[in-house]
Amino acid sequence: MSKQLHAHWSSRLAFILAVTGSAVGLGNIWKFPYMVGESGGAAFVLIYLICIAFIGLPILVAEWLIGRRGQKNPINTMAEQARLNGRSGLWTAVGISGVLGAFLILSFYSVIGGWSLSYTLGSVTGNFSGQDADGIGALFEGMLGNPGMMLGWHSVFMLLVIGIVARGVTKGLEGAVRTMMPALAVLLLILVGYGMTTGHFGEALAYLFNPDWSKLTGSTVLAALGHAFFTLSLGMGIMMAYGSYLGEDVSLLRTARTVVIMDTVIALGAGLAIFPIVFANGLDLASGPGLIFVTLPLAFGNMAGGTILGLMFFLLLTFAALTSAISLLEPVVEFVEERSPLGRVGSALVAGAGAWALGIAALLSFNVWSDPLLFGLNTFDLLDTLTSKFMLPLTGLGAIVFAAWCLDRDSVHRELGLSGAGSTLWSLAARYIAPLGVIVVFVGSL
Repeated sequence: MSKQLHAHWSSRLAFILAVTGSAVGLGNIWKFPYMVGESGGAAFVLIYLICIAFIGLPILVAEWLIGRRGQKNPINTMAEQARLNGRSGLWTAVGISGVLGAFLILSFYSVIGGWSLSYTLGSVTGNFSGQDADGIGALFEGMLGNPGMMLGWHSVFMLLVIGIVARGVTKGLEGAVRTMMPALAVLLLILVGYGMTTGHFGEALAYLFNPDWSKLTGSTVLAALGHAFFTLSLGMGIMMAYGSYLGEDVSLLRTARTVVIMDTVIALGAGLAIFPIVFANGLDLASGPGLIFVTLPLAFGNMAGGTILGLMFFLLLTFAALTSAISLLEPVVEFVEERSPLGRVGSALVAGAGAWALGIAALLSFNVWSDPLLFGLNTFDLLDTLTSKFMLPLTGLGAIVFAAWCLDRDSVHRELGLSGAGSTLWSLAARYIAPLGVIVVFVGSL
């Protein structure tokens, strides 16, 4: 596909919404606020922002830059850029790993997206009303133990994702994020507003923002480093694919700063929405994923207006899941479309059907195939571990090393609009700090 025929974002705003939508996923809604509260509040946020600035942001910019230069899917882009810069064809492995990683993550991410859809309906039909902790727990366990129910919701979620991506970059990806991202922001603001009325908003603020340096250990710094890397959808081929639709007029560094700020604000906003409800109901903050599917439904089922608040919350969760899922499917579809005679719709159907089929194995991990299959892990945990601990950090490392060491340094600096101290800082971060940071995350996670 030539550069002239390659699709492009209609505006910088559309690109920012799409990238932020990809970054704001299920992890932002429950994991980041929980990590902040448990790891020293403002102290953790400060370490996280430093990690974002010197590791996450350079890798994000590097993936966009490589994608924009290639104007193709991540695999073809890496192959072409390696050839043009006189580098080994083995660098293509970075693109392959990114696209494959996105495909594998989407397969099990769709299963959790299905849970979110199920709970959105459950909040409307009053499933949580008047339930005690055992009743809510039984609802969740009942869903996990019912492969037919999970397959149904997994299928509905994946059909929504395929339907959006099949419409293309402008009508599909842009159309979805232009609707869902403002809706997500409005829902979050309403839930934060409700949190202010609970009488426990001050407690939530203190929990999130009072620095407690005693909680800042080596492991929490490592956690901040890891989350800074993963929250921006790095190492999945997504940002390279999104960058391939980007025009030359967009400032990569300025746009990256905007995306990082929006991603962090939404994550902290989720904490200000969730924690007042948790504190007001005397619930357990340390319940991990159960905070979303057990703890909060218990609160919604036993509070005034809980049905409406529950619906808003699970809509928020569903929008966050969808905006991330469409970004996971996009690099796979872009590859299939450019390497086969299939058009956009056919490519989306083939790629989505493949991820859906693998997702069936993931959802059966909670019931029929719950026994460990490999390395003591079931299919769901194996996919999660393989991607998050191995493929993502190594792909991100490959992207930043290629951009910093294999591309012409002067041309990169010109493209980023850097000179003087800015050039020196970029070279320091991209050549040394970011790669070292990824290696630390990789070794530490092992």
